[in-house]
Amino acid sequence: MKKKLFSEIPRLAGERITLRRLTQDDADGLSRLINSEEVYRYLPAYLFEKEYGDVHTVINRLYGECLKESLILGVFTENEFCGLAEIYGYRAPLLKASVGYRLLPEYWGKGIATETLGLLVKYLLEETDVEVITASTMIGNKASANVLKKNGFKRVIYAALENWGYKTPTAADKWLRTGVGYRRRYRFQ
Repeated sequence: MKKKLFSEIPRLAGERITLRRLTQDDADGLSRLINSEEVYRYLPAYLFEKEYGDVHTVINRLYGECLKESLILGVFTENEFCGLAEIYGYRAPLLKASVGYRLLPEYWGKGIATETLGLLVKYLLEETDVEVITASTMIGNKASANVLKKNGFKRVIYAALENWGYKTPTAADKWLRTGVGYRRRYRFQ
């Protein structure tokens, strides 16, 4: 029987990486990520880890208040912090969730993002009640668009103007992935 999303904090293991709950031992890596302007240039301004000035507070609140709306896991390779993977925007009636990730620059271009997204997709479609997975990318983020394509996502909306927390609307592409045998018609929401 499939689990309802957010009923657990999973540990997902791939060939080279592990996605797991963050602990206070991960604070230095998380701090490096949060303070990297390069990492956040293609991301919304309102992400959970940016809401508090102290990374220890972020980690303390991550699996309490944040877990009601999203699940954020650390991405690790050989116990080294690489970044974050997130499942958010769960809509129970639609059995839909959205995914995202952010990695430290030294892990870009090494297949870590592709493996991270693959683990999220596998978990959502095989172990939870989610049937539809969505993602968004700024139109200039070609690397993330390629990661989505490698994981079976199709671009369904081009350059939609959205509120990503900046002074002006952000042009973003919308991506969609469904489980095998999914037959219902899905309207992007």
